[in-house]
Amino acid sequence: MKITAIYGPNGSGKTQYVERLRRQMASDSVRYVAFRDSYGVSTDQAYYLQLRWNQHDIDPETPNVGELFEKAYHETGDDTAERRQWQQHLYQLFQLEPLLDKYIITLSSGELRKFQLARTLLARPRTLIIDNPFIGLDAETREQLAQLIFHLSSIISHIDHIYLVVSRRKDIPDYVTDIVDMTPAATDDQVVIAFHDVTIRYGERTILKNLDWTVRQGEHWALSGQNGAGKSTLLSLVCSDNPQRYACDITLFGHQLGDGGVSIWDLKRRIGYVSPEMHRSYHRSLPALHVVASGLKDTVGLYVRPTDSERQQCLWWMRLFGIDQLADRSFLQLSSGEQRLLLVVRAFVKDPDLLILDEPLHGLDDRHRELVKAVIEMFCRRPEKTLIYVSHYREEWPPCIDHELFLKRQ
Repeated sequence: MKITAIYGPNGSGKTQYVERLRRQMASDSVRYVAFRDSYGVSTDQAYYLQLRWNQHDIDPETPNVGELFEKAYHETGDDTAERRQWQQHLYQLFQLEPLLDKYIITLSSGELRKFQLARTLLARPRTLIIDNPFIGLDAETREQLAQLIFHLSSIISHIDHIYLVVSRRKDIPDYVTDIVDMTPAATDDQVVIAFHDVTIRYGERTILKNLDWTVRQGEHWALSGQNGAGKSTLLSLVCSDNPQRYACDITLFGHQLGDGGVSIWDLKRRIGYVSPEMHRSYHRSLPALHVVASGLKDTVGLYVRPTDSERQQCLWWMRLFGIDQLADRSFLQLSSGEQRLLLVVRAFVKDPDLLILDEPLHGLDDRHRELVKAVIEMFCRRPEKTLIYVSHYREEWPPCIDHELFLKRQ
């Protein structure tokens, strides 16, 4: 059996390649399963995320895993003794028996992957295309799924070829037999941030020294390092809040400040940002919705009343994060965790091209930490979205992280 990895970054043409492949092999013996979203289709992402955190509201008529599997069984062939035996074999192979009476939205991401793969295999395909199998999974579950796919290749004789579509080279399992590399040559218009030999000093102290750093569209960076290593300074340069920005060779979205009539505010419109420093800056008694709406104006505080459309835009994002009921509450009367969650929503509210999240999980409970990470992952699945994520704790990094910059104290 052949196992081929189709590899390439966001926007490299993997989807088009797979579509051509499916057209060329158009047949009932080819099956395609995609893992772009953990729950529901793209238009239902907010609905499914909300449902995931409100499981007590599940409709008793909602089908469980066993009922959905049985429906797929009847849709993919006749009811025969041989196919029933194959169904039972899949239950055992994927360890589905304990999951049959559960609802889809109560499954972990790994359990959901197993269910979707097993359901696809009911049709006994000869060619199996698996798109983004490892997206949204922790390291342990990724390894388990990779081994399960290898196990499939060795024990299911009717499969001739498995294609794995991945965005990160490190997600390519060792056992693949071929790699189709879709990586395109970088072009200038794909560069979001470019630091060229940047040095920042305050008096005798050097914060950043001869830093070269390039961030391209669709990349998701973790920024880490010791306290005092210059992380906050670096972000202040990206956000054009640092006076030394003008003296440095830095381009943002292909522009340097002062060139071509591009202003700070032109650049800020494309950035969503949250940080501990920003949290400390909000000390006025503003309605929570106005705090979120200030992200549309790139101001600390809001000095004009939001329009009806802006209010609806803010409420949509607050609803996604499960805090729309706080809209009219005073920011200063909220808990510190609720305040931090509002500022996270503020970073998302204008659907920015570049999302900068500096310690976004500070002060959040376990439930809201997982929700925020899920929304970040959903946001970053779009190929044009770029992320810089700052945290001292590697376990807090969302699964989409594919690059890391570690700063050392000078």
